[in-house]
Amino acid sequence: RHLFGFAKEDQYYTAGTTRLIAGVNGWKINLQICYDLRFPVWSRQQIQNKNEEQQAEYDLLIYVANWPEKRSEAWKSLLCARAIENQSYVIGVNRVGTDAHGNTYSGESSIINPLGEIIYQKKNEEDIYSVQLDQQTLYEIRNQFPFLKDIDSFHIEN
Repeated sequence: RHLFGFAKEDQYYTAGTTRLIAGVNGWKINLQICYDLRFPVWSRQQIQNKNEEQQAEYDLLIYVANWPEKRSEAWKSLLCARAIENQSYVIGVNRVGTDAHGNTYSGESSIINPLGEIIYQKKNEEDIYSVQLDQQTLYEIRNQFPFLKDIDSFHIEN
């Protein structure tokens, strides 16, 4: 949705116009890319039906990114913020190493629970990590802290 003008992405890519929420094994997964992390409205939960017990549009938010090390504090803070404000699990997958322009990437790929607590984080090296997320825990958190019932309704225009 959001093209990183500083890196001239707007000259090579076209911005998305719709969000992709995929269903996998009973999980609703909101798929996002890199710079979208800086724009909370684009990932904000939308209420499907206020009368339903399960109100949230999605359960898991995934960002795949190229966030440089010099902005890693923003990366980590915004991932936690997205988890808290949307009461969802968040996974941030970020690259490591140095690119052709000399930019360094520290990774800091993370898995964060709906309370903003870091379940997993890896810095400065590639890794394959597996974790089983608990949907029941997610629902319990949403029931214990029913903040999504008070969410503002809105529509995103293109």
